[in-house]
Amino acid sequence: MQQLPQEFLSRMKNMLGDEYDVFLKSYDKNKIQGLRINTLKCDGKAVFDEFQLRAVPWCDSGYYFDADDRPGKSVLHEGGAFYIQEPSAMAVVESMGVQRGDAVLDLCAAPGGKSSQIACKLQGDGLLISNEIIPSRAKILSQNIERMGVRNCVVLSQSPDALSVRLRGVFDKILVDAPCSGEGMFRKNPLAVDEWSPENVENCKVRQLDILDKAVKMLKSDGVIVYSTCTFSKQENEEVIDEFLQNNEDFEVAKSNFEFCQGYTLDNGKFNAQLVKTNRIFPHKFGGEGHFFAVLKRNGEKSKTKYPLQAVKVDAKAVKEFKAWQNENLNAQFDANLSFGQTLYSMPDGTPRLDGLKVERAGLQLGEYRKNRFEPSHALAMALKEGEVKRTLSLTKQDAEKYLSGQTLDADGIKGWALVMYNGVSLGWCKCDGTYAKNHYPKGLRKL
Repeated sequence: MQQLPQEFLSRMKNMLGDEYDVFLKSYDKNKIQGLRINTLKCDGKAVFDEFQLRAVPWCDSGYYFDADDRPGKSVLHEGGAFYIQEPSAMAVVESMGVQRGDAVLDLCAAPGGKSSQIACKLQGDGLLISNEIIPSRAKILSQNIERMGVRNCVVLSQSPDALSVRLRGVFDKILVDAPCSGEGMFRKNPLAVDEWSPENVENCKVRQLDILDKAVKMLKSDGVIVYSTCTFSKQENEEVIDEFLQNNEDFEVAKSNFEFCQGYTLDNGKFNAQLVKTNRIFPHKFGGEGHFFAVLKRNGEKSKTKYPLQAVKVDAKAVKEFKAWQNENLNAQFDANLSFGQTLYSMPDGTPRLDGLKVERAGLQLGEYRKNRFEPSHALAMALKEGEVKRTLSLTKQDAEKYLSGQTLDADGIKGWALVMYNGVSLGWCKCDGTYAKNHYPKGLRKL
């Protein structure tokens, strides 16, 4: 077992009492590993055929995989058929009650696991805004949104404060997966142990309350905020929720749809009945790492808020070329309603005005008009299914690996743009001349 901070251990012993020794022994065990099927792209059959999976009880699309499996090296992973996600983390989005058509904000979204899970709940209907304040992490978030084939997501890189000024009363559901001291990840991430300190725990609490304060301003009058952390600290969990409820009397804690451990009462002896409806996941009790979450329901009348929508701005010539390309190559139809330069996007319906905000991805990137022709984007390929295109090139595993490395493939009898498929999952584009397929898999993603 790794060396854990003594102050942390003393606190956990006080919290857990008789369960402390069993909790401590969980650190001698291997970390729990899981993946979640991406229902935007597949039903999971190909994934089940490739790996030995066991169901995660609280997530219909979540599965544990064996330590000997390496799903991150799989062609299906590159195609976005699944997302490798810590099983406890899956419970958070399952508790949100996301419905098709909702407007949802993932306020602290990188690297994108929970955002892609929200997208699966929306199934392309409604609006998802995924935000990450750190630019480098926002790029990773955007890449994962692309890999998972999400069509209706806008990715921003902005502070919660700036968002709360621009996006007041926009969202039905908001996820605050708050930056925290990471105590629940000590088994999974030894670096979190080195960075832990009591001072950092207190600093996290201050920051978490500030983020929640900004989230409230962006929520509709009858909306839901789900607050989550991957830490055990009462300061960052129950104390945050208690203080939030004191400052926001129109909120209450709603019960989760799965029975986890109840939240604790406060150390100061004060009793708040709302706290027992919060949720804790302990590694010695459930198949996952440490997690906490609370479903915060706002008790207001159904929202009638109207907010200004993003203005449509398109390059007319680029749109004309895209429509011609779409008619020739797709069975599906996309609305090219936004352009940056000559790059076209299909922006989700209901997108609010984003003036002055840093936009990393303005919905689904369709492609680019250049040299008097339209060239489709990799993002569009990843969002498409077999029946939505005129031509496909279905590959064996060996040929799929060649495609991902950038090699040219045989394409007898196929002419024009074709969607490259492996086991029913789209991988990207190729352009065929009747004999060969020119590889259009992005050079930056190729596996050499």
